[in-house]
Amino acid sequence: METTAESIKGIATHYGVNGKQLSTQYKEIFSDYRNWAQLNHATDYLLFPQNMGKSLSIDETCLSSGEVYTFLTNKEGRGGPGTMVAVIHGTKAETVIAVLEMICSLKRKEVEEITLDLSSSMMLIARTVFPKARITNDRFHVQKLYYDALDDLRITLRWMARDLENQEIKRCREQGIPYIPFRYANGDTRKQLLARAKFILTRHESKWTASQRWRADIIFEFYPELKNAYQLVMELTSIYNTKSHKDAARLNLAKWFDRVSKLAGNAFQTVIDTFINHYDTILNFFVNRQTNASAESFNAKVKAFRSQFRGVSDIPFFLFRLSRLCA
Repeated sequence: METTAESIKGIATHYGVNGKQLSTQYKEIFSDYRNWAQLNHATDYLLFPQNMGKSLSIDETCLSSGEVYTFLTNKEGRGGPGTMVAVIHGTKAETVIAVLEMICSLKRKEVEEITLDLSSSMMLIARTVFPKARITNDRFHVQKLYYDALDDLRITLRWMARDLENQEIKRCREQGIPYIPFRYANGDTRKQLLARAKFILTRHESKWTASQRWRADIIFEFYPELKNAYQLVMELTSIYNTKSHKDAARLNLAKWFDRVSKLAGNAFQTVIDTFINHYDTILNFFVNRQTNASAESFNAKVKAFRSQFRGVSDIPFFLFRLSRLCA
């Protein structure tokens, strides 16, 4: 890893040198920042066409004070040199497309697959800029969509439990008797049971502890709608984990859709509508089983790099240092 302004400043402070002055000298003289070929447009975009590959990822990340940038990365770079293909200020499809179209069309047509989340804007960018590429929606974003619907059901039930408790307290007050909250066999009240259900509903039953399994049995006995929804999320995980052909996965997902459609709640209908709208790109996962994990990992790396400098006060210089590591 290259020497950073902060590390130089720390060394300077240790030896009694003016750290701020040395940090400035690093930026203006030692780092060769002022001779950087992309300095003039660094705030708006960076392009590294030489890092294009056959398998790309596209995602967004926040650099500083809500400033969002779109990152196009090469999976083969694995987060190191050769990873960054483009960095573009904002997520507006027209802006990102205009920058990426600066890359030679022949190179763009060589891209075979691009992974992304469920963002319609990102899909428009991918279809426009990489016309020959297979677009694959990340499986983890798809699964998270269903988990969110499941949690929405849990929260709804918890509000109902809260209302029921308020009614019981009011009745006891009117009758002049002390209020004793209802408790299940494991000692949880209704609100506690549903609050503690969140962790259980996001884990496979094989990973439950004994106390969690007891709590899960109580949850599923008194709230069968949560049991049905949980079983379906496990079925979706099983479909994704099974190495099957795309056509076989299509049939399994169709059966899964049918069962989800019978669940009550607007959130589950949103899940179905989203699956229908992105059906082909969701199924493309079963071709090469590619995910957007590399983009998420790169985003985590950017955020860790950002935290080392306690935020980003100078975005062009930050991107310069990032490009030295990853481009």
